[in-house]
Amino acid sequence: MSETPADQPSDAPSGPPAGAASRKASLRRELLAARAALTPRELADSAAALARTALTLPELSGARTVAAYVSVGREPGTRALLDALRARGVRVLLPVLLPDDDLDWAVYEGPDLLLGAGRGLLEPGGPRLGAAAVLDADAVLLPGLAADDRGMRLGRGGGSYDRVLARLTAARAHPALVVLLYGHEVVARIPSEPHDHPVDAVVTPAGTHRFGR
Repeated sequence: MSETPADQPSDAPSGPPAGAASRKASLRRELLAARAALTPRELADSAAALARTALTLPELSGARTVAAYVSVGREPGTRALLDALRARGVRVLLPVLLPDDDLDWAVYEGPDLLLGAGRGLLEPGGPRLGAAAVLDADAVLLPGLAADDRGMRLGRGGGSYDRVLARLTAARAHPALVVLLYGHEVVARIPSEPHDHPVDAVVTPAGTHRFGR
């Protein structure tokens, strides 16, 4: 919920100008190729460093409820972070993918109670709380493939988190919005569309990037 490598993916592909959606698709392919090139050691080291960095965020230090997600594949690892938040007494909500690609939520009760779901996802097995449960979150941890210097996030294109962000906006809820990425995925510019929503911060294994909102 949540790969040709490049040091800094370009936001201006060569060739004729294309629409934002087409340029996003090209950038996604580039970023996924870079993730595919990561070694198992790099993945493990990044996950440990990401948890250490994220746990220092004031937005998480004072949070009572955090909406998060279980990393899969070569996404920046969240497992250690989820367990550390739960050990602090934080109520961690995890998404449950619905047939229409919207997200329901359930409480994270530990790794042994995660269930395999479609698209290779892992989901909590407890009671479903409804799509509006995310409105209770003090912070929302978002998956993504990149973010730019304006705080615009590039997702995988499924639209699930666009719905979450739209739901928060409609309810005038303002949790801290934080994207978890690898360091090279903070890029100069991402093509944006009207439905795109800026975030407050990006956390990478090396540190935190903040944006005014």
